[in-house]
Amino acid sequence: MSLRTLVVLSACVLLAACSKVNQENYAKLKAGMPKAEVESLLGSPAECSGAIGITSCTWGDEKTFISVQYAGDKVMMFSGQGLK
Repeated sequence: MSLRTLVVLSACVLLAACSKVNQENYAKLKAGMPKAEVESLLGSPAECSGAIGITSCTWGDEKTFISVQYAGDKVMMFSGQGLK
């Protein structure tokens, strides 16, 4: 295995291990939490959509994710899947 391949594989493993989409951060989410505090905890969302004052944002991918629904700027409810 070349040094370059080893470096790339190591970087991928480290990035995956450093994911903020995990059970520990999910446990810190609370209803009423401000959006800025959620983004401080989880980083920028992968996707957001919404209408009429309700917004839904998702962090992660299809298998492992955290989804947060906001009413205005505050967490209304949240869910997660595949968290470790």
